[in-house]
Amino acid sequence: MAASGTRVFENPGLWRTMARRPAVLIALAVFVLILLSAVFASQLAPADPARMSVRARLIPPGSEHLMGTDAFGRDVLSRILFAGRVSLTIGVGVAVLATAAGIVLGMLGGYFRALDAPISRLIDAMMAFPDILLAISLVAIFGGSVSNVIIALSIVYTPRIARIVRAATLVIRELPFVEAARALGSSTVTIMRQHILRNIVSPVVVQATFIFAYSMLAEAGLSFLGVGVNPSVPTWGTMINEGRQTLDQAFYLIVFPGLAISLAVLSLQMIGDGLRDALDPRLAKEA
Repeated sequence: MAASGTRVFENPGLWRTMARRPAVLIALAVFVLILLSAVFASQLAPADPARMSVRARLIPPGSEHLMGTDAFGRDVLSRILFAGRVSLTIGVGVAVLATAAGIVLGMLGGYFRALDAPISRLIDAMMAFPDILLAISLVAIFGGSVSNVIIALSIVYTPRIARIVRAATLVIRELPFVEAARALGSSTVTIMRQHILRNIVSPVVVQATFIFAYSMLAEAGLSFLGVGVNPSVPTWGTMINEGRQTLDQAFYLIVFPGLAISLAVLSLQMIGDGLRDALDPRLAKEA
C-alpha cells in the first residue's frame, strides 16, 4: 500500500478509464494543441506581434489577417499565440509552486500534532478571503510582473492543496504500515517521503490540474482589471482589457482571446475531472 500512489501516469487502468470517456480525450487533444501553438508561436505567428501599423488599424478578420488587427494595427492571431506562452507559463508556475508549498504545509500539519492547530488556522484564514480579492491585494503589494503574479496566485491557491494533503496525512499516519515503519526505526523524513507522500500523489495531481486552470482564469481577471501583468506583456487577459476600449468598433478583439481562455480552462477542467474519476477507485467503477 505504501507504493499505491507512485507512478500515477504509468497505471494502465488510468488510461483505460480515461479512454472510455471521449470528452476527456477531446479535452486533452485541445489542450495539447493549445500548448503546442504556444511553444511554436514563433513559427506559427503570421506577423511580429509587436509590430504596429497605423494603416492596418482595426482591420476585421479576413484573408490578410485571420483574426483581424487591434487599435495599434497589430495582428491579433500573432498576439494570441505569443500571449498563450505567458498565460500558460503563469498557470504552470502557480500549479508547481502552490502544490509544493501546499504539500509541505499539509504534511507538517497532518503529521505533527503540535503544528496542526496553527497551520489549520492559517489555512482557514487564507481561505476566508475571496480568491480574486486576495490576489489583487498581493499583486498590489508585490507589483505587476509575471513573476509577482505567479507568487501572488501561488499564495492564494496553496491552502487548497494544503487542506487536501493535511486531511490525507491525518489518515495515513495512523495506518498499520506507517506504525510498522516507526517500529522498525525509520526516520520521520523517511516515513513522510516514502509512505505518506507516495500515497497522496493522486489527489494532489488532480487538484494541481484544477489550480492550473484557476490560475489562468485569475490572471485574466487581474489583467482585465488592470492590476495584473504589465500591459506591455501580451496575455489573453491584457488583450481583453485592451479590446474593451474599442468594443463598439471591433468586438472580435475580445471574442478571440476570450475563446482561447475558455478553451484552455475548460479543457483543463475536463482533464482534471477525468483524472479524478480514473484515480478514485469508487468513481472509476461508475465511469
